[in-house]
Amino acid sequence: MIPSVMPGIERGQVCVDSLIKARASVPKTLDAGAALEDRAFAMMNGNQAAKKGSVWPEPQTMTAKVAPEPYPLDALPDTIRAAVEEATGFVKAPVPLVASSALAALSVACQGYIDVRRAENLQGPTGLFLLTIADSGERKSTCDGIFTKAICKWQDEQAAIMKPEIKAHEAQIAAWEAERDGLLSAIKGAAKDNSKVGLIHALRQKLECLQQDKPEPPRVPRALLGDETPENLAWTLAKKWPSAGIVSSEAGLVLGSHGMNKDSIMRNLGLLNVLWDGGSLSIGRRTSESFEMRGARLTVALQIQEPALREFLTRSGALARGVGFLARFLVAWPESTQGTRFFTEPSEKCPRLAAFQRRISEILNAPPTMDENGLILNVLEMTPEAKAAWIAFHDGVERELKSGGDLYDVRDVASKAADNAARLAALFQMFEYGTSPVSLDCMKRASRIAAWHLSEARRFFGELHLPMELADAARLDTWLIGHCQGGRTCFVGHRHVRQYGPLRDKARLDAAIAELSGLDRLRLEKDGKRLTVHLNPALMAVTP
Repeated sequence: MIPSVMPGIERGQVCVDSLIKARASVPKTLDAGAALEDRAFAMMNGNQAAKKGSVWPEPQTMTAKVAPEPYPLDALPDTIRAAVEEATGFVKAPVPLVASSALAALSVACQGYIDVRRAENLQGPTGLFLLTIADSGERKSTCDGIFTKAICKWQDEQAAIMKPEIKAHEAQIAAWEAERDGLLSAIKGAAKDNSKVGLIHALRQKLECLQQDKPEPPRVPRALLGDETPENLAWTLAKKWPSAGIVSSEAGLVLGSHGMNKDSIMRNLGLLNVLWDGGSLSIGRRTSESFEMRGARLTVALQIQEPALREFLTRSGALARGVGFLARFLVAWPESTQGTRFFTEPSEKCPRLAAFQRRISEILNAPPTMDENGLILNVLEMTPEAKAAWIAFHDGVERELKSGGDLYDVRDVASKAADNAARLAALFQMFEYGTSPVSLDCMKRASRIAAWHLSEARRFFGELHLPMELADAARLDTWLIGHCQGGRTCFVGHRHVRQYGPLRDKARLDAAIAELSGLDRLRLEKDGKRLTVHLNPALMAVTP
């Protein structure tokens, strides 16, 4: 175990035996067309011990759930933390979602300036891949818009500045194309006369020289790409601007695109892996210009609904994890805040967000250095103290990758945790202090954030292997216990559970209730048309 960097991660043991056993115990004589809440009610009323006023049986152990850890907000550097707190105060989105939007903006802004060195001959990019699993309506688009405001403004300003160069290039291309067309026409005409072999040779040489002199388009900064196809992404990074971010609140459009179909998914997942690693890639084309992508940097920040992610993983089979694609992501799976987001007037000037955006603007307004091979980056070293802390984090995670270790089931994700911690530390250092060596403070903060995301990945991928109804049951169980403990009560209305709990789809909610009732963890009681969920008192320190 690694208590110093991952407190509480041991509480996430995943086991489905008890849930599957409970599912098998559902009476087979129930009408298949009955409503699921009636199914659960019938299950309980069929057992004398479940009747009102009877003694509760001992709840069966349910170890399929992994309780989420609180997001370590205090681990963020002060300027970033203050901005996240201010945004959360009026947007009311889940804190991990807001924080992920801030980290995405930080990564897009800084990745084109710095790499980080973890050891001799061991250095790499600082761009982050972030994946937030959340329902539609969680306000990720709003959060992304808040934190990328300075990036969008800088991008628009650069486009305006580059307009004269763009127009000049258009004129140069028109003249070049006219000259090429003239040469091609001359070669075609000369080819009709066998006596003009020398002329044809001279024209060909001139055409070859002209081809070498084709005007290159000016590099116009385009830092935010949205839902790009992988092919267009590679072209944009190679030919237009070598540092960018795919920031999307509808990742189903990205992961479900034509480029992610069964015929091309391996190639395109490989492309994204290369970009995360900062590698080079040659793209050969039959019908258009081939090119080489070198020295590019990419941030990916996606929000996706759980069913859409399940569908992508089903469609991709073992590839998404097998090739290490998902292992590179900092995963967050926050509880929804929908139903509690009562309106709060934002501050007129939002001073903490303004401070964050000013710093992003300062970074972007110093043009990155680049040549024909791409970006030329500053390499941030670690101070000796920071490196010692990074090694301790690395080794602490590594110990848990062995068979029987706490991270054995997510060793693909865990093996990237130390790399992500180094990236975060370098980004924090750049944002707060510039291109000085990574400090111990930044490394400690980054390690805590990386550890939290590792815990979330362990929680999500553990539950991902469950059938959806069992995963739903685990999430509902966690929510019910927390809600009832907070209100010092053992029951809650079915309507309230649906409105404020983690499952708003009625069929999925009722299926989860049926699963939990089979484990003697709750009862569904009916009084006329009113349904009430009663929690087994043994699950909480409250007297019924």
